[in-house]
Amino acid sequence: MQENQLFEYAVIRVVPKVEREEFVNVGVVLLCSKQTFLQARIKLNEVRLAALCPDFDRILLAEHIHSFQRICDGGPGSGIIGQLPLSERFRWLTAARSTMVQTSPVHPGLCNDARQMLLHLFDQLVL
Repeated sequence: MQENQLFEYAVIRVVPKVEREEFVNVGVVLLCSKQTFLQARIKLNEVRLAALCPDFDRILLAEHIHSFQRICDGGPGSGIIGQLPLSERFRWLTAARSTMVQTSPVHPGLCNDARQMLLHLFDQLVL
């Protein structure tokens, strides 16, 4: 059996009107340094979002949300942040911000398979 390893995750949220402090969970970003793992899983539920803000800009929002995926993946097209080491990319993605796409506080845990844990958290917190 594989040994449990420390991971950290945050929930990706859309906050259509920051002043109202209402949000919709749209994804999870998870870092497990020992497994060299940084990934985000994202699904935008437009019906839920429309209940909070019927006039949101779908194209702009999709671009902001999918930048999480590009930065996690790294490589060409991920910008300067996407070239940083995994832990620095995670810290940048989870830094506090007051824009329409935010993350929850970072939470730690233990797992032996980071990919499975990401799927589990995504099912629990987003779907």
